[in-house]
Amino acid sequence: MRKVGPYGVETLPEVLVDVPAAPAGCRGALVERARLHWRLADGGDPAALAEEFLAAHGLPLHDLTRPAPDHHDTDTRLCGAALYLSAAAGALLAGAPPAAPEPAPALPDLAVVVYDHRPTRTPTGGPPTPWWLGEWTESWTPDQHADAVDAVRAAIGRGDVYQTNLVGHAAARYTGDPLPALSRLGALPGARYGGVLTGDGWAIGCASPETLIEVHNGTLTTRPIKGTRPATPAGRAELLASAKERAEHIMIVDLERNDLARIARNGTVAVDDLFAVRRWCDLWQAESTVHASAADGLGLADLLRATCPGGSVTGAPKRAALTQITRLEPVGRGASMGALGWVAPGRIDLGLTIRTAAADGEKLHTWAGGGITWDSDAHAEVAEAAAKTAPIRATLAGR
Repeated sequence: MRKVGPYGVETLPEVLVDVPAAPAGCRGALVERARLHWRLADGGDPAALAEEFLAAHGLPLHDLTRPAPDHHDTDTRLCGAALYLSAAAGALLAGAPPAAPEPAPALPDLAVVVYDHRPTRTPTGGPPTPWWLGEWTESWTPDQHADAVDAVRAAIGRGDVYQTNLVGHAAARYTGDPLPALSRLGALPGARYGGVLTGDGWAIGCASPETLIEVHNGTLTTRPIKGTRPATPAGRAELLASAKERAEHIMIVDLERNDLARIARNGTVAVDDLFAVRRWCDLWQAESTVHASAADGLGLADLLRATCPGGSVTGAPKRAALTQITRLEPVGRGASMGALGWVAPGRIDLGLTIRTAAADGEKLHTWAGGGITWDSDAHAEVAEAAAKTAPIRATLAGR
């Protein structure tokens, strides 16, 4: 059932508000005004629902090219809102078939939380509770993961797709308060979208380096990441020299150019910093920047429909890749491979929820994967996914 209204966290303790991409001066000084939760079973269009809910609470995002209004009164200032959209909700917007059952069904598929900005910061809670994290249980074995890679390669050979991103899931039981563990993710090196979002009986912690979509002063920006190597001098040189990684990357850059062209002024889509190498924890990753001028009258709903789910975690063509994902992945993507960040008039900044973990009342959940092309080696793809999730699991465990 859809839930609307302000309320506190019941199953999980409260945490200082630290939403990914929230203004730095506001973190820890935000007070919840209203919230919306929506799940796929509720039916309807989550993009339209988010836009309508925000407008009803003083955040009109019907035209992202307009100057931001000044929201202010004597006691409190409307600051902005956290927005989370799951990968499953994004697939719905793209017209993809339903995915496998979710491993953490307590999480909503859409969460919108509107905040006031107080001049004084919220005090922190009491002493931390003892923390224990159990062993991780994978949703598929390395051999099953490798078989899925080979199935994608076969689909590429048939001409069904050019590239498909495969994602695996793992869960571990815990005792204690998971919020400090999830909050630690935001301190990982390269976590551009570090932060936490919580609700009744669930929490999401993010360490994502990837921009799904940013809107500022009428400019649309996305920063797709594709291509990974260990963060060593040899790894950097290997990444830059890899024809396979560059081809995989450029496929997704072209997909993102097409996504932005649907909502941009004609002739304004451009690419900067093609295949620039950035560092996240102990990995090098290749990133490009695609930008465009927003079309007149572009609203939040159409922005989400055009960009979700992100091309770098689906594949090309996007809908065909989503069909492959539905057939091959044994569980849903949960909090991962979706969108999470901050929205306000004049500024939208949503990260792609890679390098992301979630807690329900009993377990922590993580997801990791990679893009599969014709040149992919199945065992190398399994190893790459493990390398991406290792810093997340170590941080959650407190190491």
